[in-house]
Amino acid sequence: MAKKSSLNDVKYVDYKDIELLKRYLNEQGKILPRRITNVPAHFQRMLTRAVKRARHLSLIPFVADSLK
Repeated sequence: MAKKSSLNDVKYVDYKDIELLKRYLNEQGKILPRRITNVPAHFQRMLTRAVKRARHLSLIPFVADSLK
């Protein structure tokens, strides 16, 4: 997971930055909670909004293909 020090320079979470978004998703494609990622609430809200926008535009899947 990303450390708090690496989030200090992030001003805006872009929905087109798929590599950043994938760090905050689990294997099933669910958004990881704040208690696991240890990010501020403001960043978590931006992250959630960006993931939902990326899903809507089919940049990332709603669920992973590897579900059994």
